[in-house]
Amino acid sequence: MISTLVALLVVATLLPLSKHTEWWVRDLDFPRLQIAVLALLVLIAEPFLLDLSDLTSDVLVALTAACLLYQAWWIFPYLRIYPNEVKSAVISEATERIRILTANVLTPNKNIDGLIALIREHRPDVFVTLETDARWQERLDTLEEEYQYSMKCPLDNLYGMHVYSRLPLEDSAIQFLVEDDIPSMHALVVLPSGRKVRMHFLHPAPPSPTEHDESTERDAELLVVAKSVSGLDTPVIVAGDLNDVAWSRTTRLFRKISGLLDPRVGRGMFNTFHADYWFLRWPLDHLFHSRHFTLSFIRRLPSFGSDHFPVLVELVYDRVRGAEQEGLVADEDDHALADEKIAAEPVTVDDVHEPQA
Repeated sequence: MISTLVALLVVATLLPLSKHTEWWVRDLDFPRLQIAVLALLVLIAEPFLLDLSDLTSDVLVALTAACLLYQAWWIFPYLRIYPNEVKSAVISEATERIRILTANVLTPNKNIDGLIALIREHRPDVFVTLETDARWQERLDTLEEEYQYSMKCPLDNLYGMHVYSRLPLEDSAIQFLVEDDIPSMHALVVLPSGRKVRMHFLHPAPPSPTEHDESTERDAELLVVAKSVSGLDTPVIVAGDLNDVAWSRTTRLFRKISGLLDPRVGRGMFNTFHADYWFLRWPLDHLFHSRHFTLSFIRRLPSFGSDHFPVLVELVYDRVRGAEQEGLVADEDDHALADEKIAAEPVTVDDVHEPQA
């Protein structure tokens, strides 16, 4: 029994080390917390179930400990004992703040009033909804008196997307970067101070037996956007359900290439999926931003019937303190890997709409 569990732990740990893009390999990036917990339980049980004077038992213990440490290394930055990547905000100037709510609604979910109640309670400046169809749009449009600016792409394929904003949207575009039926949205949001923030909202398809056999579509979409925002002087925010966990190779590569920061680092995982199963949750809904911003707060909001929890983030423009922040840094190998992943799909960086401030 112990030998079988250790063998499974070793396989689940080693497979994601490969560059294979098959869904059954890449999906092992997701449950690193669950694998680490299982490794810890096995490690605790081994002294009671094994003869530790036997060399084979020592090998099993060593392998279990190695798996535990390796899995823990990936998730450690999302524990509160880790240093914050994004500084806490100190500026109180309301005109330089932006509050964003992200919600994957689950198209068949009938509790539209539940999401509307959360929007009215927390009053985001911008909210983006994913998996929204015409039925959801009809109800969300009741908020248009307050949210006068919007981008709408209702779809029945679980990839509809809507953006509603109380702040002006400029130079906006709805694009289908990699797949003809999966939209992304791009725009400038004008803060009350007049400052313009470039925003990209994404929801690429995941690698899974019911979606795509490989992760190439998702990876390419994330990385062309990463390259399009790299090195910009304009403030940038990228948000959405990226169908990838915060600690995966692809998401880390996205952060390296884009130069964007993750406000969750040092603050918590903020696991958003699956809302119905506490033991199978991981962070799929993300918000990354440029160093122009510091963090007022990040919160996971209550469930409203979707399989995702919504996320609420408030950022504050503070260029001086923000310049001191550091994220992940790309090297030559990272850039080569990003180019390789982009080349796997018919998309280039030039295809990404670049709103001009």
